[in-house]
Amino acid sequence: MENTMFCMQCEQTAGGTGCLKAGVCGKSANTARLQDEVTGALITAARKGADVTDDLLLEALFATLTNVNFDDAALEKFIAQIDQPFYDLYKVRDADADTRSLKTLLLLGVRGVAAYAYHALALDYDVSEITAFIRRALAAIGEAEYGLDELLPLAMECGKINITVLELLDRANGETFGTPAPTTVSRAIAPGPFIVVSGHDLHDLKKLLVQTEGKGVNIYTHGEMLPAHAYPELKKYAHLKGNFGTAWQNQQKEFDGVPAAFLFTTNCLMPPKPGYTDRVFTTAAVGYPGLEHIGGEKDFSPVINKAIELGGYKEVRGNGTFTTGFGHNAVLSVADTVIDAVKSGAIKRFFLVGGCDGAKPGRNYYTDFVKQTPDDTIILTLACGKYRFNDLDLGTIGGLPRILDMGQCNDAYSAVKVALALADAFECGVNDLPLTLVISWYEQKAVAILLSLLHLGIKNILLGPSLPAFVSPNVLNYLVENFGVAPISTPEADLAKIMG
Repeated sequence: MENTMFCMQCEQTAGGTGCLKAGVCGKSANTARLQDEVTGALITAARKGADVTDDLLLEALFATLTNVNFDDAALEKFIAQIDQPFYDLYKVRDADADTRSLKTLLLLGVRGVAAYAYHALALDYDVSEITAFIRRALAAIGEAEYGLDELLPLAMECGKINITVLELLDRANGETFGTPAPTTVSRAIAPGPFIVVSGHDLHDLKKLLVQTEGKGVNIYTHGEMLPAHAYPELKKYAHLKGNFGTAWQNQQKEFDGVPAAFLFTTNCLMPPKPGYTDRVFTTAAVGYPGLEHIGGEKDFSPVINKAIELGGYKEVRGNGTFTTGFGHNAVLSVADTVIDAVKSGAIKRFFLVGGCDGAKPGRNYYTDFVKQTPDDTIILTLACGKYRFNDLDLGTIGGLPRILDMGQCNDAYSAVKVALALADAFECGVNDLPLTLVISWYEQKAVAILLSLLHLGIKNILLGPSLPAFVSPNVLNYLVENFGVAPISTPEADLAKIMG
């Protein structure tokens, strides 16, 4: 049977090489084609210097990320708005292996950067420096003559500009919603109507909280929205009750049969099962055929009315808690205690164990790794990868929990800032710290973060559960030789090597 698509942008891509007939994520071959055409139109626009507004550029790129937009009509609308001929992405795929690898790495990194910039723009922060780089990078991807000498510096610059946008987003969230603080979040669901909000967009969550105030509808976060409970301007709403469920890839099981409405604000949507399709809503760049989409006016009345109609549970469901909110402000506020604990030997090592979660086998590695870390170590975590172990009680060191949830993948700047502050305190480089990064990746925002870590010169990153399919042997050798990037093996072997 003839292949009808080609996509290798996420970690779960078929056979570890590429999806050829339909996406493992659930997108059809036609949706994949339209996403390529959206990207191709943006590349043409960048090469011609055509007028594409920042908001259209960022939202259209965001729509091409994994598990964001499955709606062909929405993608066709983006193409009509961009109004440019398509640069054929197969020109990239037909290039030599190393050129193809670097152009794909740059493209996926740019998509991740666009996703982070989208959130900053939604809060009315200036993203012109970021969008200028995105246009320049897209134009380079369409340049037939570009090879290693031109593309590798651009990939590293992509990491640099991603630090810029993460820093901007950190400031935007803090100035808009207040400084996040350690917060215990209930996992119990109270009786009565409720809405579950998934994705990453705090701005949309705030709008929903305002519109539901006084209506007897409770709001629960899901997935990457968990850290929202740490922000003062969000948790002041008494009807922001707690967190529902776990990581994004469990939604088809966890949502089925639940008498509540679900709102997806950004990526991590899976094709909904028939049992709950009538109660799932999308907004912004997210889309799926047959689901009601809330447009730019952000009138969430259909979501609210559906929640009231369904009525919720009659009794309390679930129990337990999560703890979140250990951003850089919280951690650095006790920096002296942490530094003294390191100097005295009470803390032997920090592990940053985080990133994207996913359904592909092999991700239990991260649970087992954290369980086996010595009692005199601290685990920093962020993004949805934390759901592999954030329900564990590993005790405390110096009054701090051994597991510190630093927030969303959008909050990766927190981890960077803490690492740089510790390096400054100990008057050494980041690579000289007792710090090991054990990163799980799934989609394109993780690619952007990896490029940021490389830009910072951070070495000896353990990456898993598998290496990206789009990285050629020569590019992989470059990453190994210059940065010591290595695949995970087993928790026992990796910990023995790290602690040895």
